[in-house]
Amino acid sequence: MAADSDIAILDSVTKLGPAYRDKVAIAASHGGVYAGYVAARDGARAVILHDAGIGKDRAGVASLDYLDRIGFPAATIDHRTGRIGDGASMAAGGVISYLNKAAAALGCAAGQTAMDCARAMARAAPFRGTAPKYDEGRSLLRHNPGEPEVWGCDSVSLVKDGDEGHVIVSASHGEVLAADPSWGKRPKVLAALFNDAGADLAKGGGSRLPDLDRLGIAGALVDCRTARIGDSRSAWETGVVSACNDRARALGGWAGQTTQAFVAAVIDGAKGR
Repeated sequence: MAADSDIAILDSVTKLGPAYRDKVAIAASHGGVYAGYVAARDGARAVILHDAGIGKDRAGVASLDYLDRIGFPAATIDHRTGRIGDGASMAAGGVISYLNKAAAALGCAAGQTAMDCARAMARAAPFRGTAPKYDEGRSLLRHNPGEPEVWGCDSVSLVKDGDEGHVIVSASHGEVLAADPSWGKRPKVLAALFNDAGADLAKGGGSRLPDLDRLGIAGALVDCRTARIGDSRSAWETGVVSACNDRARALGGWAGQTTQAFVAAVIDGAKGR
């Protein structure tokens, strides 16, 4: 049986680096295509991600088929069994929800614990293939003269210093990372939206919202069933808000609005209209 030293437990797949080469990564990122691309590109042997509530068009598990095409073992944990953004939570309580054929060939199965699945994955040969390139995007979604701009960012990592005072429609999940629980050094934007990734809001999910409240930033979550995680244009075009923070409500935002209606309300509220 593989040693647990062959397994890396990470709050985000973007934390992979040379120190984790050829390890099985339990990475608490959503299971969209970009996360799978990063796992293969950055030298993991196999990866277990978070199914992020599965969501619209099964975007939360889209990496599985993508990685199967290059023979890279991958699985996701059920969003009800481990916290996205918290690798330790996934490793401690995660139960496998979906997997690809490459993982099944190693003895992985739905219903396994994340750790048992990772131990089985450690039997895979080191991956030496090439992952088809997959980039995240950033785009201007709304520009009205004299008003804050609205920028779509497939990942919150694409927020720039020049975004101060503007609105960010992010397709990242709405949890702060366990080891980095803050908006951090990012600019003070007017508002920021995230995908709720199937979070149980009654049990403290959506931890970005109170963090943004402390900074005076209007925050909201978009229901994963209405927009593809990892796709900010989807969040803009079809998203419906599932929750928002106090600052957002003070500006006229509320759960149940479309993303575009929420953004319009917050911009109007900030201008005192």
